[in-house]
Amino acid sequence: MGLDIRTLFQRYAKEISNTLRRKGATAENAADLTQEAFLRLLSVGSHTDVDHANPRALLHSIARNLRIDQQRRDRLMLKDDLADQDFAAISDGKPSPETIVIDRQNLAIVAAALAELPDRTRRAFQMHRLGEKTISQIAGELDLSTTRTWTLIREAYLHVRARLREKA
Repeated sequence: MGLDIRTLFQRYAKEISNTLRRKGATAENAADLTQEAFLRLLSVGSHTDVDHANPRALLHSIARNLRIDQQRRDRLMLKDDLADQDFAAISDGKPSPETIVIDRQNLAIVAAALAELPDRTRRAFQMHRLGEKTISQIAGELDLSTTRTWTLIREAYLHVRARLREKA
């Protein structure tokens, strides 16, 4: 007579999980240990002595042993409570290689798109975006109205965005 794991799980999973919770496991941890106990039961299910054993007692025993093993591992593990700013300092701020490649491709597309623009439109865009000048400052330098200057900058933005969308 083999073990019907589905019936056993329906019958005993909640009981085992609650027992683990009473022993100090979190809800998530208890659920993980319960599932692991059933997996272990499946792996020993092929042995002949398991067919005649009390599966409920065996599951509780497996779960208890898993919890003990976990507590031993937790005691050996080094833990350190870090403040949020200390934790953030650990992370590597460098972009991933994939991000670098994508950003370089996008920069090449933007450079090509800017090269396609008329000279005055490109200059207005570069002065605004790279030179961080206001629209009125750019209008004064290019001898244009602020409305016309804004139109040129807007056209440049739209052109660059359209080229970037074509890539995707």
